[in-house]
Amino acid sequence: MSTVENGNTVAVHYTGTIEGEVFDTSRNRGEPLMFETGKGMVIPGFNNAVIGMTVGESKTVVIPVDEAYGPINPEAVQAVSKQDFPEDFVAEIGASVTGQAGGQNFLASIVSIEDQTITLDFNHPLAGQELTFDIELVSIT
Repeated sequence: MSTVENGNTVAVHYTGTIEGEVFDTSRNRGEPLMFETGKGMVIPGFNNAVIGMTVGESKTVVIPVDEAYGPINPEAVQAVSKQDFPEDFVAEIGASVTGQAGGQNFLASIVSIEDQTITLDFNHPLAGQELTFDIELVSIT
């Protein structure tokens, strides 16, 4: 029976939770997640969890912050001038915003609104979180 090695393409079903609350699952999409191991297509802890698995095997893994989306970076929270937003933009705390800066796309959440600025958090929404995944290996190619 073959086991997953770096460089294999795998298909997995997964459910990701934080403190028991589901944040993502492949099961409700009806298709497994496919990725090539060792290529940085998924977070390191998830990649490492599937190495050595065999088809049909299931496991639960807890992925620490440093092998998931990393710690929260305080420098990724920045005040941006309201003039940088469209005139009709309605800012709400907790809302997500997308845009481009320096030729790069970004996703950020609004953490505060002042008279002249809107403070955005550019950290990944799962940064600073320990993640638990239930993983089932569907195929190896």
